[in-house]
Amino acid sequence: MDFTRLFDILDYQLQRYPHQVAMAGREQGAWRHWSTRDLIRERDRISTGLLLRGFKPGDRIGVLAHCGSPRWAIADAAMLQLGLVPVPVHTTSRPDELTHIARDADITAFFISNTAMLDKIRQAGLQPDPVFAFEYVEGTVHWDALSQDPDAEQRRQLETIRAGISGKTLATVLYTSGTTGAPKGVMLSHANIVSNVKSVLAIVPVGPERTAVSFLPLSHIFERMVTYVYQAAGTPIWYVESLEKLPETLRRVRPHFFTAVPRVLERSYERLLERRNQAGFLGKKILDWALALGEQYPFAGLHSMPLAYRLKRWAADLLVYRHWRRAMGGRVEHIAVGAAALQPRLGRLFAAARIEVREGYGLTETSPVVAFNRFEPGGVHFGTVGIPAPGVDVRIGEPDEQGEGEVEVRGPNVMQGYLNLPEETAERFTPDGWLKTGDIGRIEFKRFLKITGRKSEIFKTSSGKFVAPAFVEQQILRSPYVEHCLAAGLNQPFVGVLLVPNFVQLEAWCAENKVHWTAPEYMILNPRVLKLFREEIDRINSAFLGPIEQVQAFHLLADTWTPENGMLTPTLKLKRPALHEQYSSVIEALFHTGSSAR
Repeated sequence: MDFTRLFDILDYQLQRYPHQVAMAGREQGAWRHWSTRDLIRERDRISTGLLLRGFKPGDRIGVLAHCGSPRWAIADAAMLQLGLVPVPVHTTSRPDELTHIARDADITAFFISNTAMLDKIRQAGLQPDPVFAFEYVEGTVHWDALSQDPDAEQRRQLETIRAGISGKTLATVLYTSGTTGAPKGVMLSHANIVSNVKSVLAIVPVGPERTAVSFLPLSHIFERMVTYVYQAAGTPIWYVESLEKLPETLRRVRPHFFTAVPRVLERSYERLLERRNQAGFLGKKILDWALALGEQYPFAGLHSMPLAYRLKRWAADLLVYRHWRRAMGGRVEHIAVGAAALQPRLGRLFAAARIEVREGYGLTETSPVVAFNRFEPGGVHFGTVGIPAPGVDVRIGEPDEQGEGEVEVRGPNVMQGYLNLPEETAERFTPDGWLKTGDIGRIEFKRFLKITGRKSEIFKTSSGKFVAPAFVEQQILRSPYVEHCLAAGLNQPFVGVLLVPNFVQLEAWCAENKVHWTAPEYMILNPRVLKLFREEIDRINSAFLGPIEQVQAFHLLADTWTPENGMLTPTLKLKRPALHEQYSSVIEALFHTGSSAR
């Protein structure tokens, strides 16, 4: 059989790759396993419970869960096969954002994972009826109370509803995390997402003999689409209950594949640096050598690896890399990265350590994958977001002399439109029907897409030159001492940046260089620390930035930027308007006084 609707995928798995452990998640402190048959049986029971409560095709139900889980996947499939429209909500959404989403999507009921999620709904002033809970939460309908065995009549009703759902039927509404303005509801059909699932199935190494862990929020289309890919490929999915539990789960499950955002890989790299900082003199030297060797990894699928490098890599693997792999379970071979730019040096380092990391690119509006670096030889160029996915067309609109312009996309994965926003939907498309992504990019090496900035974020300096702040920030983030970076310079004579140091690495540097450590708010004023950051910026200016892009002033901040405090989106992108408002006086001083580092 084939699958054309999302809820068909579990039935497809049962026919082709039935598993005794198709999904697993922790419940009450212990792992619970679900076979493919268990998942289908419970999917139909939840559908029956929803049917008995009077829900009709087209009704929209919110999903607010602190993590992915088999119950999340079951509820999703149960709603989809009834023609209901799941509306996942980011748990980092502010109360006003949650209120806006619930009203805009006309959500009348919610699935939640725990008491904390119910509190969020109440803080937003919402009173949905009913609220279904994955676990026992006072004042809600528990999962077991909703789950009902269908009788013959109910099964006939369910089959009739399923038969009436086509690929063009609205499957879900996903709200963009939004770096500006109120979140917009992206309408995706079954055909939109199924087309992307089939595209990705053709280019990622998953299958019934491999195991995956899932820890990114399923409120994001990237991880949700990937879990459909796992289901279609027959790959068992083990859900991680929190990022803090990820290292433990990797060692327990020993997966072959997972998806991540770059910050997760950066944190893994930082743990390696922490180990280096605790080592003795010889251990430090070995780790420094192995890390430098990895970051110079020459093999990207186009050229044979030089013999001298091959021997050095074998030694580095024996001394360092194999221990790093063991910390991730020992079997991880492939990692797919999305949502933000991956530092090329990290891609090379992981590849040197025999873990192939591949970066991709997409939007909620494109279900989401537009382009992806391949795992096969010749299919990767670090620093690009890869080759357009099968069935997806990409072009550069109105390219300049460097071949740069707005990235435009066409394909079956492109959204139906924005909910309740017909004018904004129309503005998002070209007259000939291509989606305008808002991202600036160019084609390199004939077929690889490189993203260089965001159209709405590019600013012009007082010299009349355009600067893409995201590109500048990506280069500054090459420094292991920088956690976050915001570039500014609109109508100014030069580019300046606000920096949040990586205080773990900075403290280790201070210990090595005999700089007395006190607290972050004092260390950012320390002259030797300022000198370190000046040297880091000078190094990056000369190696990676053009004359117009080079950073001439910076200011260090002791603050943290998180989705919870409104400085980052749920996918960890900068919320530029919020940051510019929060630090308006600091930015002004940066250009009028040169701050701490002209």
